[in-house]
Amino acid sequence: MQLQDGKIIWITGASSGIGEALAYALSERGCKLILSSRKKDALEKVQKQCAHPENVRVVPLDVSDFDSLPEKAIAAQAAFGNIDVLINNAGISQRSLVIDTDLEVYKRIMDVDFFGAVALSKAVLPHFVERKKGHFVTISSLMGKFSSPQRSGYCAAKHALHGFFDALRMEHDADNIDVTLVCPGFVRTNVAKNALKGDGSPKNEESKSIANGIPVAVAVQKMIRAIERKKLEVYMGQKEVFGVYLKRFFPRLLHRVVSKRKVT
Repeated sequence: MQLQDGKIIWITGASSGIGEALAYALSERGCKLILSSRKKDALEKVQKQCAHPENVRVVPLDVSDFDSLPEKAIAAQAAFGNIDVLINNAGISQRSLVIDTDLEVYKRIMDVDFFGAVALSKAVLPHFVERKKGHFVTISSLMGKFSSPQRSGYCAAKHALHGFFDALRMEHDADNIDVTLVCPGFVRTNVAKNALKGDGSPKNEESKSIANGIPVAVAVQKMIRAIERKKLEVYMGQKEVFGVYLKRFFPRLLHRVVSKRKVT
């Protein structure tokens, strides 16, 4: 599948970061886009900056407002008549120790990062089944494959995404529905700056690891190639990618390496 002229793609979390960069890259390819996030003004700004703004529609939503998502899915489908690809990109991160993290913060992270993607995908699934085609792309993280200190809630949500979407893929293989789980490492976005502290307030601090990560434009091109090839999972980043294989083959070594690493 080539992501080019005429493909209809719905992107959540499209007002900044990876979602915004995906919008620009896919618009340049001639795709028709539906952009969603909570920030209507920011979405409209992204729309105007796309290569083909006339082929971009804005559908504001909050993925944690589960009851509203079926209606939003109808609106997204109506924008261009159908949906070919749903990119579940909306999410928030965390930087706090387990002992210092309020339970409400964990609930908030799970609502946005896990249940939001589940609820929206369930709202779109009947459309894909009816058409006998469709592609769910879920932006997970390397933290969905192994864990790291001060990201317990974020890691939990990303691990959960893998369990859910692996099952969805199996259940709907006969319906010609694809699922790609994208697992970035450190990418130069504001994800760390916007991360929640233990009390639920934003961290509002830059991260050295993120600042030294791969450029968002590079990450997006890798994602697009993975989607086109219908990969089941894709890992991207720098040396942090090796954590996936250490977890699989040398889990005690990964534990020692990550435990001693200064978290940023």
